[in-house]
Amino acid sequence: MAIIEVSAVRKAYAGRPAVDGVSFTVEEGEIFGILGPNGAGKTTTVECVEGLRVPDSGTVRVAGLDPVADHDRVTAILGAQLQESEVQAKLTVREALELYAAFYPAPADWRVLAERLGLTDRLTDRFGKLSGGQKQRLSIALALIGNPRIVVLDELTTGLDPRARRDTWKLIEDVRDSGVTVVLVTHFMEEAQRLCDRVVVINKGRVAALDTPAGLIGRSTTSTVISFTPSRPLDEHELAQLPEAASVEHRDGRVLINGTDATVNAVISLLARHRITANQLRVGDATLDDAFLDLTESLAEDPAKNLTEQGA
Repeated sequence: MAIIEVSAVRKAYAGRPAVDGVSFTVEEGEIFGILGPNGAGKTTTVECVEGLRVPDSGTVRVAGLDPVADHDRVTAILGAQLQESEVQAKLTVREALELYAAFYPAPADWRVLAERLGLTDRLTDRFGKLSGGQKQRLSIALALIGNPRIVVLDELTTGLDPRARRDTWKLIEDVRDSGVTVVLVTHFMEEAQRLCDRVVVINKGRVAALDTPAGLIGRSTTSTVISFTPSRPLDEHELAQLPEAASVEHRDGRVLINGTDATVNAVISLLARHRITANQLRVGDATLDDAFLDLTESLAEDPAKNLTEQGA
């Protein structure tokens, strides 16, 4: 059952469209990703969902409610961590949790949230003294303190180191497992591939694709990535003629080829024919990052392509 419905939403600033006819649904209980490059319209879209902005046209429904007309009722079931949100620097973690809990008639027990999110030992620490990862944990706690059915997390892991990012990913999975629907806004493709059940790709204010991460990867022209350092240079013409090779690049002496299984077999034959050794040979599946680049480059070449043509 869809808990969020966005239909033909448009929003412009000074006559310039930021969101241009975006439509999608979010199913209850899933982690739904909203992907796109910076300035694509992701944050404006979720701000319309949260009731922070009024669409110029189109409709948004959250559990059947209008986020603007029924703002108080939507606020009671939707928690949000904004892209840029700060707590007063001198507030302690405990004070911030108690303050936000006071905003709701039936809040979650902030002590349980603090323990669940690894903040119990930080309750007396001031917000300004927290690390980036600790601030993000507190942001999640504050978004969950109203016992929401839905939580929107906007660029949650931007600026975090790899360890803190992966710890935060585990927290998001735990939130979903507790029964909360998660809307995750991100431009990190690895994050979306790891966490999301489905993703919508927004590019220049429009929906470019809507599918599972695996579905988007499967639709990409690249399904396999081959990389190696040749013992001596390969003929560029022969590399360009490799079957089903979407691209061939050279980086710091390594050859990187995006293609398919047929490309792998052809590369092995080419190396054997010229008695060239492939040092540090790596063959792996394409990622959501590869699919995203393939999709956005395809749209840049042919802006007329729409969602239906992309296969969603």
